[in-house]
Amino acid sequence: MADLTPEKNGDTNQSHVPVPGLAVPKKPKRNKFAFACSILASMTSILLGYDTGVMSGAIIYIKDDLKVSDVKLEILVGTINIYALAGSAVAGRTSDWIGRRYTIVLAGAIFFAGAFLMGFAPNYAFLMFGRFVAGIGVGYALMIAPVYTAEVSPAASRGFLTSFPEVFINAGVLLGYVSNYAFSKLPLNLGWRFMLGVGAIPSVVLAVGVLAMPESPRWLVMQGRLGDAKKVLNKTSDQHPNQKLTWAVALCIAMTLSCVAFFSIGMGPIAWVYSSEIFPLRLRAQGCSIGVAVNRVVSGVILMTFISLYKAITIGGAFFLFAGVATVAWIFFYTLLPETRGRTLEDMDVLFGTFCGWRSTMRELEKKRTEGNSDGVHTTTSDQA
Repeated sequence: MADLTPEKNGDTNQSHVPVPGLAVPKKPKRNKFAFACSILASMTSILLGYDTGVMSGAIIYIKDDLKVSDVKLEILVGTINIYALAGSAVAGRTSDWIGRRYTIVLAGAIFFAGAFLMGFAPNYAFLMFGRFVAGIGVGYALMIAPVYTAEVSPAASRGFLTSFPEVFINAGVLLGYVSNYAFSKLPLNLGWRFMLGVGAIPSVVLAVGVLAMPESPRWLVMQGRLGDAKKVLNKTSDQHPNQKLTWAVALCIAMTLSCVAFFSIGMGPIAWVYSSEIFPLRLRAQGCSIGVAVNRVVSGVILMTFISLYKAITIGGAFFLFAGVATVAWIFFYTLLPETRGRTLEDMDVLFGTFCGWRSTMRELEKKRTEGNSDGVHTTTSDQA
């Protein structure tokens, strides 16, 4: 041991034995796999975005073709959120039963059937039925996307990855507008049917593509398939939660340059991120179902009343009203919701139960962890000496 002790040899330039825990962590090589799985799962949210975007243009032609009133149009547009409520309510149980991956496939199949029915709807009643079926598929998609993404994501990037569903909702809205433009030149009785019916195509692509994804490792653990769960975790985990994702930070800054993107990385995804993180494993899927249900109820109320609202208080007044609600929501989020970044899904219950005192609880936890690391390093150094 003499040659390893600089104090005894008088040579301060000799190499020291590296202290475990202080070595510079290597850059993780497998984050791309988790990123790809999260992207594919989150793309199911395109279904809601597409339906929302395409319907905003299709109702113009539906009104003229089927001779329906503004009230019926409001109901047609907004009820998909009520139907999604029913879908999300049963999706939790379904995903616990058949797995997260096949639940995504089921969501695509249901939405395909709904889009097909809407595309061939001969009247308003049949159109509402197709809307109901599509809404069930949307409810499934909205529940399962953040659950699967949270369970397959490494802790260091989980919050970022579970915000993807909101981003893809906006991408779906854009595709809906493109569809409106593409089919607007068709005859009145065909244009809106093509707009709605073509939504079946992405649902098929997603349902097939998702079969290439692995099953959620947490669901595999629930089924007692520990070996399979370990294989998936080996591909998706990165042991370095404090690593900075420079490219992710740059992406977030770029997205704040537009209003929609700012919402998408802020209050937009908070329901999906929190609903998929804060529940214990045995209740996660069902708890997320409740979160989606509340979200869809509020969205349904807004959509079903927006035409009447802006006619009563103008469009500017309606958005000032929403801005006021958003401000109150921001204060609530900042004050009462604990920070969960860098925590494993199985180790976050310590942050809850203190109401508005979660910051002091966080400081105590960090203090204990720092003291534990210091003691470990001191002990290791002393042993080597």
